[in-house]
Formats: sequence, C-alpha cells, structure tokens
Amino acid sequence: MDIIGLIPNFGSALYTVLAFVVALSVIVAIHEYGHYIVGRWCGIHADVFSLGFGPVLFRGTDRHGTQWQIAALPLGGYVKFAGDADAASVGRSADTPGLDAEARRRTMHGAPLWARAATVAAGPLFNFALSIIVFSAVLLVRGVATDPLVIDEVRALPMAEQGLLPGDRLVAIAGRETPELDGLGAFIETLPMEPVLDYTVTRDGTTAEVAGAYPEPPVVGSVTPQSAAMEAGIRRGDVITAIDGRDVFAFSQLRDIVGDSDGRTLDLTIWRPDDTGQGETMSLNLSPKRVDLPLPEGGFETRWLIGITGGLYFSPETTTPSPLAAVTYGVEQTGFIIRSSLSGLYNMAVGAISSCNLRGPIGIAQTSGAAASQGAASFIWFIAVLSTAVGLLNLFPIPVLDGGHLVFHAYEAVRGKPPGDWVMNVLMAMGLALLGTLMVFAIFNDLFCP
Repeated sequence: MDIIGLIPNFGSALYTVLAFVVALSVIVAIHEYGHYIVGRWCGIHADVFSLGFGPVLFRGTDRHGTQWQIAALPLGGYVKFAGDADAASVGRSADTPGLDAEARRRTMHGAPLWARAATVAAGPLFNFALSIIVFSAVLLVRGVATDPLVIDEVRALPMAEQGLLPGDRLVAIAGRETPELDGLGAFIETLPMEPVLDYTVTRDGTTAEVAGAYPEPPVVGSVTPQSAAMEAGIRRGDVITAIDGRDVFAFSQLRDIVGDSDGRTLDLTIWRPDDTGQGETMSLNLSPKRVDLPLPEGGFETRWLIGITGGLYFSPETTTPSPLAAVTYGVEQTGFIIRSSLSGLYNMAVGAISSCNLRGPIGIAQTSGAAASQGAASFIWFIAVLSTAVGLLNLFPIPVLDGGHLVFHAYEAVRGKPPGDWVMNVLMAMGLALLGTLMVFAIFNDLFCP
C-alpha cells in the first residue's frame, strides 16, 4: 500500500471533518442556546447545557446553577432542564413529585404551557435568526450597486479591448441607454452577441465612446461546492475562453453549451489571471451534472450544470444599504431557503425530482469542506444556509424533534392535559425509528448517488 500517496487524501478528509464539526457546533450552539435563554426568561431552570455527547471534556457551573460542558462527540448538543428525565425532555425525573410548588414551577414539566411551548420553539427560531443575521451582515459588508451605475473596477480579460476606466458612469451599451439596475440583466440579453461592444460613458464631465468586452463574459464568479467545476479545479476569477475548441465570449454561450451537453465530457480552455495581469492558459475537462434547481416562483427546473456563476465585465461602485434593507434581504433569503426545502421534499415525495437531492451527514460534511476551501465568506454563508435547514427540520411534527413537542403542547392546549406517558413513549419510539430510517436513506444517497 502506498502510505505516502494517502497523505493528501487524509489531509483533505481531515479538513472536511473539521469544517463539518465547526459548522455543526456553531449551529447546534445557537439552537440550544435558544432553548436555554428563552427557558430561563420563562422561569425554567436548566441543569445542563452540553455541546456534544459522551464523556465530558470540560465543564463549569455559572451563577444560575447551570452546568456548561463540552463533550467528546461533537455531533450535536442538548439542554437538560430541571425535572427532565433525560436530555430529550421526555418524561419527568423521579424526584419531581416531591418538589414544592415554587420548585416545580422552575422545572420544564411544572411550568405553564406557554412557557414550555416558547422554550421548545426558541431553538428553531434562533437558527432562523442566525441565518437572517448572517445574510443581512453579508449584504451590509458587500453593499449594493449605486444607481446610476458607476464603474469601480474593470476585470482583466484575455479576449477583448478594455476601454472602460474606474469612475466611468455607464450611459449606454451598443447605442442603447442602460436601464436602472433592476433591469440590467434583461437589458444585457437584448444586446448584440459580439465579443466587443461600444460603451458610452461619462468621464470627467464629458461623454466618451470606448470599446469593451461583452458585459457578461464567461468569467467564474463563484464555484458551487461538490460541483463538476470544483472537482475539475476551476477557481473563482477564471475565464473560460473556449469549449471543445469553440471560442466563447459570453456567459450565456457557456450556459447554452453546457445545458445542451446531456452530460457528455467537455474540454474547456481556461485563462487564469495572475498578479502580473498576464495570466496563464490551461486546458481541463469535466462532465456536467444533472441538477434540480429551485425556482423563485416555486417548483424545480432540471438542468445540466458545471456549478459556476457568472459576473459582470466590470464591478460597480457600491453603497451601504440601510439596516432595514439588509434585514429585509436576510428574511427574504431565509424564506427562500425554507420554501425551496419544503418544495424539494414534496417534489421528491411525488417523484417529480430525484430522491438523490436528499443528502445525509457525509454529503453535508463534504459540502462543509468545499465551502471552507473557498474562504471564510463562503463558509459563513454555508453555515447560514445549513442553520435554516436545521431549524426547519426541527419544526417537523415528528416526535423527538421540537416540532413533535409543539404538537404535544397543542394537544394539551385542546384537551387540557398532556398525552399519557405510555403514548409519549410509543410515539417517541416511532419518531426515532422514522428519523433512523431517513438517516439511513440519506447516507445511502451520500454513498451511491452521483
């Protein structure tokens, strides 16, 4: 066996595992802290806050009497409230009946229904809050393009003249007046398909005509984790200049060729810029993957993709949006993930899209590592997306999950009493069996789906 040859793969696997543990730990910590802090606000005492399971590595007790600990298996976490028989808040502790009224009020099972329901719901809601905060912060840092559009930076390209300069105010392209930013994408689609176009700009108070590349060249704006492009080694900033020997100068040409490929292997010519601005040309091949894409209006579209997004020939100047606009964006982004996830599950259930879209811990770990390899910004964005997914999953009405507990609380609100212990035990066993089945199915997909 070539032990030395295994070292790079081992290092990559270790990096993937580390990224997954970090992502999961952040999400679990936020989720469980939601349970803990809302429970405390509602007068319910937490005995233990644990990040991880198994043997305890570190522990300490705060002034409220809660033991905070880090355990050896970083695959989740829990908050054990006073009066709980176990970490899942299933059943009462044996010593609960001996408590006085005040002490019983501080237990999970002795608290009012509203307090218990709020404590349970807080975990998923804190996951959503994390996502909204991250998405909002990203927009605040990235900014939004100014309107009218002023050029901040011109991208180095190998295939066209570059007459645009930073500070130019874009007036027209190919003799057509540029619209407001919201309509820029549709406007570009109407332009002549030529590698060089005329740009009308306002520069130093005067109007100038300059030549420039097609506004949306085949440049790699980002690479999707676990995509054909990432597996082939394509990087952000690369420019695809030819496919199967055919020159391309527009991202739409690239999209059409990939979409019509039916998965066959494509030979790509890549120009990769360097610090000198000269860049280097290289060749590689890849096979597009069939992907089910969520649509903004709902439903899915199945397409062949290599897993890259495009970008403009130039970067516009940006301005910092208002906090309200940033939060609105964060809410919309989180809502889109929730809607797409629910739509995906429905479409998989009815057979409209492949069940391979459901991935398990191995697939999530691989995506974690791929996202982390692209930098902190990509990894933080991935954590926000995964946090939304975890929050949504926990709201499913399955016993053991938070959604199942909320169903029990709704039953109690209607009937005036909670389900009996034997009913709870049976339903919990059924819930565990269902989750176990889904986990096995997801891991099967991780191992055998393309």
